[in-house]
Amino acid sequence: MDLGLQQKRVLITGGSRGIGYACAEVFAREGAEVTIVGRTQESVDAALQSLSAPHPGKLNGFALDLSDASSRDILSHAIASSDVVVNNAGAIPGGGLDRVDDESWRAAWDLKIYGYIDATRKALPAMLSRSSGVIVNVIGIAGAAPRYDYVSGSMANAALIAFTKATGAFAARSGVRIVGVNPGPTETDRLVRLYETRAEARFGDRTRWRELLGDMPFGRPAKPEEIADLVAFLASARAAYLSGVVIDADGGAQYAG
Repeated sequence: MDLGLQQKRVLITGGSRGIGYACAEVFAREGAEVTIVGRTQESVDAALQSLSAPHPGKLNGFALDLSDASSRDILSHAIASSDVVVNNAGAIPGGGLDRVDDESWRAAWDLKIYGYIDATRKALPAMLSRSSGVIVNVIGIAGAAPRYDYVSGSMANAALIAFTKATGAFAARSGVRIVGVNPGPTETDRLVRLYETRAEARFGDRTRWRELLGDMPFGRPAKPEEIADLVAFLASARAAYLSGVVIDADGGAQYAG
């Protein structure tokens, strides 16, 4: 299916690894001009090098700490000139109230909640002025199915779901779409490390981490490219009547009982 994304200017935060990198691959394959944002120059350079071999189109990258407002300001022009903005940066620590200290909590929210809000503030006026543009927020299923052992992330994701629905309903009046995706557990490096640690604690063998995910729908976590394909579809004209909605992509796990 041709998604009609050729020469679209796409900016992806958290684009140097995981779901963000998978999104960059999909958009580049569709012929878009892709700009990725990562935390370190090393990760951005590695991602760009990997992307450029199969996709020799226009690729750019920024190495920025998006939890810092001044760093986000550097992106103002790139965001405002983008046809598609994918908000994906953010890693919120797990744990209940007794496990996540105030400093870690605030730092995680600065990156994810305020990072998404700030990128939207920068992108939306230009999109509204030209009556076109799409913002896709990669959020997380814990916002729809909150867990105490991920209380900070559950709250942050719930806030971003509400933010996406409210801004998406508003922007649609002017031809701009804002949508979201709630991935369930997805096989990124971060998830693998987390479950390797849990497997070591439970079985004494890090390599058995997949056994801890065996009761999931389809018997496995999602693949990053599966989430990325959904993001690209939502960003395309094929999803032209969708705005203010958030798609749960957890394989139905929240309803499995």
